[in-house]
Amino acid sequence: MRNKVEYMNNAPIGIFDSGLGGLTVARAVIDKLPDEEIVYLGDTEHTPYGPRAIAQVRSLTLSALDELASRGVKALVIACNTATAAALADARERYWIDAGIPVIEVITPAARQSVIATRNQHVGVIGTKATIQSEAYLRALAAVPGLTVSQQACPAFVDFVEAGVTTGEEIEAVAREYLTPLKEAGVDTLILGCTHYPLLTGVIGRIMGEGVTLVTSSEATANVTYNELVDRGLLHDPWPAGEGPQHQFLATGASDAFPRLARRFLGPEVGSVARVDTGGGIA
Repeated sequence: MRNKVEYMNNAPIGIFDSGLGGLTVARAVIDKLPDEEIVYLGDTEHTPYGPRAIAQVRSLTLSALDELASRGVKALVIACNTATAAALADARERYWIDAGIPVIEVITPAARQSVIATRNQHVGVIGTKATIQSEAYLRALAAVPGLTVSQQACPAFVDFVEAGVTTGEEIEAVAREYLTPLKEAGVDTLILGCTHYPLLTGVIGRIMGEGVTLVTSSEATANVTYNELVDRGLLHDPWPAGEGPQHQFLATGASDAFPRLARRFLGPEVGSVARVDTGGGIA
């Protein structure tokens, strides 16, 4: 039993996203838990998830999580709002209930943070088309008395981020079109309901103004991950002097853009990126 516990302690954390966006969560987890190793999987072959049917997103998500689970991870972080909205219940049944692997998501932590942040009880949510249509954030916030929630789909944001475009006139024009209705509605807190969107906080903050608090799920999700590992006695053992974590990065697409942009957004922790096939025949 001791050997099994030690193995689980020192197993990596699996983090999944449809592409680059989940690197914002990976960064927060690495900072919060510097002794932990992560295995990051970006489904770059099928990104973006937002325009896809919910059934497709569910299938792609579970296939990707199967890949991470097969690598012996001790926890799974679904660092994608669209995937969370589509597949969380199935994922928790398959991995948490059946296999004992905690499944951590990004919607609830961000929703809780927005309730703490709002001053006028009017929260805005931006996300992919699929996330907004799923009403996952409306459900997460439904129990808060007196809270008004306004939503806006921002489908082009993911494409900009995946192309490495985070500033400039084109992205600012698109962002202004998306965000002006929320600004005019008077939201004082805006949930960035896609893990790609924190990479656009410059342009989003510029348009919304200093009086609007931007809420991302990255830090809150890292806190939930920390608490899960502590509560389950799964924190990684301290590393010997001169040693440290070795992170793994996986992608489903063949493009060399992911490694380049991953290093830009996450930093030198990104070494080589291995290609894996998880698609289950979905184009």
